[in-house]
Amino acid sequence: MSRRSAPRPGGTGGGARVEVLGLTAGYGRTQVLDAVRLTVEPGGWLAVIGPNGSGKSTLLRSVLGFHPHEGQVRLDGVPTTGMHRRDRARAMAYAPQTPVLPEGVTARDYVTLGRTPHRPLLAAPREADRRVVADVLDRLGLGSMAGRPLSTLSGGEQQRAVLARALAQQPRVLLLDEPTAALDLGHAQQVLDLVDVLRRQDGLTVISTLHDLTLAGQYADRLALLSGGRVAAEGPPAEVLTAEALSRHYGARAEVVAGPSGPAVLPVRD
Repeated sequence: MSRRSAPRPGGTGGGARVEVLGLTAGYGRTQVLDAVRLTVEPGGWLAVIGPNGSGKSTLLRSVLGFHPHEGQVRLDGVPTTGMHRRDRARAMAYAPQTPVLPEGVTARDYVTLGRTPHRPLLAAPREADRRVVADVLDRLGLGSMAGRPLSTLSGGEQQRAVLARALAQQPRVLLLDEPTAALDLGHAQQVLDLVDVLRRQDGLTVISTLHDLTLAGQYADRLALLSGGRVAAEGPPAEVLTAEALSRHYGARAEVVAGPSGPAVLPVRD
């Protein structure tokens, strides 16, 4: 999907400012995150990178309130702990790395689940919900597949369906955990192109984790490098992605070269 023809979701109301203040989290007695501080401006894209086990997914889940943590998360200055769960779901949407794709559920019904925060408990979808779902499906190029079971869609189409469900929430902040996982390069670029256009056209704030450092450097405004549970580096991609940082925090031999869309990481053999 090209940047020129990519969709605009309706009713996001613009992105929110996200502040993460001294966030500490773990599992049992194992501390994973230690006093993490980050700020993402409205309409910005922060990609969280770091070696395996550095706490990237835990950070996203903590920001969402899905994982116990200490510290504070604020949206436009308002602590999320003081927000009603439904209001928080309207403000922030999440696309997990390994989503549960129910067997036999159509793409339309799956995306409709994203409307849950906008209607009364146990209420059936309303006409307004159906309009939002149809619009999101169409804009993400899934309109012709709306009646098909999710299991019959390709990997790239399923990834777009997961994104469509999140966008059906009409959020102000979109959190994506490894949105290109298991996708080939072409489909990965399509998904990231789409996310980039959404946030540029509508001011949507994006926080993602990305394993591919070159894609992170070419799509995000800013990077946050997690290592040892702390933010080891944060800033524009060219300042965070350095050969020294990759050696120190990844144990990797790599060269970082400037490209037209941002820095690219090239592994180097002995």
